[in-house]
Amino acid sequence: MTPAEKLVRIRAELNLSQEALARELGVSFATINRWERGHTNPSARYIYIIDRYGKEKNITLDE
Repeated sequence: MTPAEKLVRIRAELNLSQEALARELGVSFATINRWERGHTNPSARYIYIIDRYGKEKNITLDE
C-alpha cells in the first residue's frame, strides 16, 4: 500500500477531513493534499508516523 493509499484509508476509516488529519499528524492541509494526490511523497519519518497513527487507531495498512 502506498503512502497515499494509507492516508486515504485512514481518513475514510476515521471519517476525517484532510485538514483534520493534517492537524493529527502535525503537518499542513496542503502537505496531506500533495501526499494523497501523489505530487510528493512523505519522508521516511512521516511514513513511520502515518503507519504508527494507523496502528494506534486499529486500522490495517499492510494490504
